[in-house]
Amino acid sequence: MASRRLLLVGEGNFSFAAALLETLGPSSSLTATCLQRPADLDRDPVARENLRRLRERGTELRFGVDCTQLADAFELHDRKFDRIYFNFPHCGRKAGVAKNRELLAKFFQSCADVLAEEGEVHVALCRGQGGTPADKPRREWHNSWQVVAMAAQGGLILSDVLPFSSEAVPGYKCTGYKSQNKSFHVEGALNHIFTRSLPFKFSQPRIFRIKLGDQCFFFAEPESLAGKLNRGFLEAPSCHPTKNINEKLIAEFGKVFPLKRLKCPFFLLPEGGTSVLPSWNDDILSAAFWINLEDNSNSESLTGGTAQDMEDLIVSFSELSLSKAFRAPGRDDNEEAPEEIYSQAKVCLRPSLLVHVQAVIQAPDFLPGSLHVLSGPVFRKCHILPFTMPAFHEILFILGFNQNLKDSCLQSLLDHLKGILNHLFTHTLLEGSKLSSSVEFILQPTEKDYVLCIKSYNFGSDDAKGLIIGSVTISASSIIHKDQCFVYVSMNLDLLTMLVWGISDWRMLWTYDNRFLKNFVPGKVEPFISYSLYPPCYVHDISFWLDEKKGFNELEFHTVARAVSQDTIIAIQFLSRFQHPKTEQVSLCYRLTYQTCDKALTQQQVASMQSQLRKEIQQRLYVTPR
Repeated sequence: MASRRLLLVGEGNFSFAAALLETLGPSSSLTATCLQRPADLDRDPVARENLRRLRERGTELRFGVDCTQLADAFELHDRKFDRIYFNFPHCGRKAGVAKNRELLAKFFQSCADVLAEEGEVHVALCRGQGGTPADKPRREWHNSWQVVAMAAQGGLILSDVLPFSSEAVPGYKCTGYKSQNKSFHVEGALNHIFTRSLPFKFSQPRIFRIKLGDQCFFFAEPESLAGKLNRGFLEAPSCHPTKNINEKLIAEFGKVFPLKRLKCPFFLLPEGGTSVLPSWNDDILSAAFWINLEDNSNSESLTGGTAQDMEDLIVSFSELSLSKAFRAPGRDDNEEAPEEIYSQAKVCLRPSLLVHVQAVIQAPDFLPGSLHVLSGPVFRKCHILPFTMPAFHEILFILGFNQNLKDSCLQSLLDHLKGILNHLFTHTLLEGSKLSSSVEFILQPTEKDYVLCIKSYNFGSDDAKGLIIGSVTISASSIIHKDQCFVYVSMNLDLLTMLVWGISDWRMLWTYDNRFLKNFVPGKVEPFISYSLYPPCYVHDISFWLDEKKGFNELEFHTVARAVSQDTIIAIQFLSRFQHPKTEQVSLCYRLTYQTCDKALTQQQVASMQSQLRKEIQQRLYVTPR
């Protein structure tokens, strides 16, 4: 067993240290500290006895240690503690919640200097003080110690909350502030366990380099997609849960239909390459991310990081399609486009795998009767809502069959799809519980296409009780296959992953924190347990005057907000519209809610982002903040 170093701060009569010492193995060491001097403790017989026992066992004792200045108490080489305990911190009898919050904030900031990389900070608080949903009853936020928000100032997140049981450490006797005789009430107390979060960095969009023929081109990932391009979650070495769902779906369908797995094309599309989407999906096109390819001469205009190669993916990027997209009108197909035309390319990030349907069914090796499968990432602008995401992984099944067998083949496909999905949802059920998700096919107004809806009650939110996770599109015969009918089944793998494992926040799927992947054991599907509990919400309002000549695009407002906040805005609520009685100028007011799911976020960081958002919408959306 690896050795553990434990640090206790704010000890009163040292009874917790003495009791805890009895539970430790030989590989653990304990350092107990208090703010008082030895002379201050001589008057307390309990403290004297505990100190005697600790000294006999060789425990390191330190006096006059300020818990808000822990780095000053330890040399640099002696600072990395695996656990830090602070039981029932308090500034004094008449100290209000504000002063106690300040104490906690300074303590957590101090912990960051002496805590091991994978260490824990244990803070025991009396009933209701913490201000989290774990408190029963829960105090109003403004009247609590806001322990999670204070921990964020030290880069720490709440990873667990347990009842504080003095019986677990026999002999522990809680004291009051500075060892006063009147002890704290520990009934209903909670032990809050904090761990380090990944640092919250304002990351710049990455620059990617691709090769077309003999020429290199560069592009920057859109700001609202920073960190989401080229993550490789579905690739061979990945153990991401979306890959798990992808493989399960393919394996289950492979038991019923002959299967042909296709390599997914590159996610850049030339202008005009999105014309094959079903008519009822036209809104997808309007939400596409359009980007500019820059050649070597213009690449200096792209700032923000080192260029990353995409040579492994660019092989699938159709040079023919790009050449046609960049070719000037009237040019012959055999005539090469000059280099300066390439740099004028207008391309977009693929908004759906459905854009590849025609290429698949028109390929020479397309096999009617076989289920052709594509899986890959897609990207589209969207409003900030709990279950909408600007980047996700999609799976597409394409089946061609004889026109005469249309009804029976379609029904067979739908029945098997429903059965496979229901089977996925049963994996996380506890013994004796009922299925909490159900699958429905809702017929579209065209009366031939369906949307795939999942009714889920896992998240306790109305937004999750009718999630559309995909579509079933029925297409008439093509020029090449005149006697064939086609069905395209498209599904959002990320939403399926959330439903199967009970992951309530889609952003968690994109975290860089290794603790996320540790939840997923190959061959097992168990409910997801978050390592970041009860992250605080910060609410800010923003209002601005519109430019009547420019208009206002609410989708772009959400996109800018997503980019500036680094995906920390979880809700944007329209509050009011005001028209000035004299100038007739229109003003809009929105309420923004900030919250992270995997990182520590402070009120100061949110205020900075809110200030930056005011500047960005003025420049990009031509509005005037009030």
